[in-house]
Amino acid sequence: MTAPDVSRPPASPPLRVFVVDDHTLFRRGLIALLAQYRSVQVVGEAGDAAEALRLAPPLAPQVVLLDNHLPGVRGIDAIRGLREAMPGVRVLMLTVSEDGEDLAQALRQGAQGYLLKTIEGDLLADAIGRAARGEPVVSAELMGKLVAAFQAQGGPPAMQAAPPQPVEAPSPGPAAAGEPAAPLSPREEDVLREIARGASNKEIARALDIAETTVKIHVQHILRKLGISSRVQAAVYASDRQRAP
Repeated sequence: MTAPDVSRPPASPPLRVFVVDDHTLFRRGLIALLAQYRSVQVVGEAGDAAEALRLAPPLAPQVVLLDNHLPGVRGIDAIRGLREAMPGVRVLMLTVSEDGEDLAQALRQGAQGYLLKTIEGDLLADAIGRAARGEPVVSAELMGKLVAAFQAQGGPPAMQAAPPQPVEAPSPGPAAAGEPAAPLSPREEDVLREIARGASNKEIARALDIAETTVKIHVQHILRKLGISSRVQAAVYASDRQRAP
């Protein structure tokens, strides 16, 4: 009999996920897709917001995948109720809508992120993990609309996650209107461009052929040099700088 390997740390338990979508075929397909990933476990499903509010709380999900176009109450309008019923849950929109106002409103209501249904399985599993850790996640295709919404309103919509780890609502940093306090290195410039594109740390590492831990260090340096506190602020800064004469 082989002795257990006590030197290897135990694997983290899978993240508990609840799926809300009124299209049965899509919902079942999504659940089957997520079943391929050990990092997540779908603990329940619902076809509308009312059913989700009834079924989800006893299952204690950590992340709710929520469609917007639901019968009765829209997904966006259900976010607040879900968060009140399950303090600490992260609500992650998964929808076909690319409307900038839907995106901004979802974030104002407290959604942890906004993803399109065209997202690949690996990226979705990664986004669920990031959302569970309190990171805001937005599909790369929508980053431009997110930045435009911030600029049009003179500031970003509130991107606050449920407690106990709220995501600070981004506000313009001291370097947003001018040069950074310290110049960025060429590699940090590369990372900043990827952040503006909406890429995750893993995607940046893959694109630049560097370690993910190295990306995290670069991101920390960028935020410190620019005098800001979030990746979204960094994306806004990069967009402003590109448009500057």
